Amino acid sequence: MEEVVSLGPLGEKHACNFLKKKGCKILERNFRAGTHGEIDIIARLGKIVLFVEVKTRASNEFAQPWEAVGYRKRKHLKTAAKFYVQQQPSQRDQKYRFDVLSITMKDTSAAEIEWIQNAF
Repeated sequence: MEEVVSLGPLGEKHACNFLKKKGCKILERNFRAGTHGEIDIIARLGKIVLFVEVKTRASNEFAQPWEAVGYRKRKHLKTAAKFYVQQQPSQRDQKYRFDVLSITMKDTSAAEIEWIQNAF
């Protein structure tokens, strides 16, 4: 019997591996900010803290995965990021950036990844 794998967690696993290969240190995964939302990945690249939204799709036939990060999603991410910074006094003087990792799965072991830096 073949195991069914959810696209979201699989995409986030590929995203973390991708970011690590690019020199990032993963600080948090699936950071929940109460009712303010969730940040898929919080990472550090040099002196910059990245708030990363991961969008994973089985194909990009109808739209690119990153196109799902609309106004409301960006607003929730910004609010969750503010909550994170308030909870981390040692990181208040850091530089911050919002990135999107747009992932199209070819199969469970192969993914096409587009890294959109400073997405908003």
